[in-house]
Amino acid sequence: MAYTHELTPQEKRELLRIARATLREYFVTGMIPPGAPHRASLTAPAGAFVSLHKGKELRGCIGTFAETTPLYRAIQEMAISAASRDPRFEPLAADELGETDIEISVLSGLEPVAHPPAGIEIGKHGLHVTKGFLRGVLLPQVAQQSGWSAEEFLNQTCKKAGLDASAWSLPEAVVEVFTAQVFAEHDFQQAVV
Repeated sequence: MAYTHELTPQEKRELLRIARATLREYFVTGMIPPGAPHRASLTAPAGAFVSLHKGKELRGCIGTFAETTPLYRAIQEMAISAASRDPRFEPLAADELGETDIEISVLSGLEPVAHPPAGIEIGKHGLHVTKGFLRGVLLPQVAQQSGWSAEEFLNQTCKKAGLDASAWSLPEAVVEVFTAQVFAEHDFQQAVV
């Protein structure tokens, strides 16, 4: 079942605090801090991505569509993965944490697209393209920030999967869309501590 709860500003702040506290603890002890969130709504299962930015540069981004883990726990696990397991980047160093902005994307469920690029809305939808064992995912904000058309978005998602750019048009390719509630520390005037 997809996560459909519209997060309040307080819930967003709490998730950002959880992500930052998790990274601080991880750099000191190598562990995920125990505990539960203050708001019960954050314990519902959900998929999520955590993106780390240093200045304007992406420093790590990892996520999961699995809806078997409580949202706050998915945020903790993805924050650590983004900092230490994104194969595109060297692991984040502890001294970089203070210069790093945390962005969270809480995901809806995946919905198939029957006739892409029709049915893909730039700025609203993220893409999930699968062909065989290869899979590519791009978050909704990526296409909007890049100024891509729906077809360019499909091509780039296929490239990310290691496929030919036009692989999305093959009958055996599966194209799915999702939406995300996206928020970052810099969205809030007060620092998240």
